[in-house]
Amino acid sequence: MCDTSKRLGFIGILVEDLNSVEKVNEALSAHGKLIVGRMGIPYRDRGVSVISLVVDGTNDEVSALTGTLGRIPGISVKSMLEKARKA
Repeated sequence: MCDTSKRLGFIGILVEDLNSVEKVNEALSAHGKLIVGRMGIPYRDRGVSVISLVVDGTNDEVSALTGTLGRIPGISVKSMLEKARKA
């Protein structure tokens, strides 16, 4: 049975400053229990990298991860979570 306090969602990360990659990886490792899947794509023509995550966690857990990522210089983050399930 699913925990109704947890939500499934996506996080998109645009890495515009490649010097910030180490900090991004540290943040992802610290919140690794939320990450169901990860795909990273270096977009060399534009000099950026794109990381997409599938996450499963509470609103607070996902917000903590996106907040941590959003405070890293040169990183843009967007997330989308499924609607809350009825108990």
